[in-house]
Amino acid sequence: MSVEKRVEATAKNIEGKVQELVGELTGNPDDKAEGQAKQAEAQVIHTVENVKDEVKKVFE
Repeated sequence: MSVEKRVEATAKNIEGKVQELVGELTGNPDDKAEGQAKQAEAQVIHTVENVKDEVKKVFE
């Protein structure tokens, strides 16, 4: 498990949520979309790390 990657992904997720909220509040669809994209990217990172953990368990 890469703690650094998970922390990085969590920070990106929070950043994305804030950016999406700002986009909603200001009516800026680009900010909203970028925020959603950052959240999706963070989810992919978390999923990759989960898969790595499961693979390591299999080979231990």
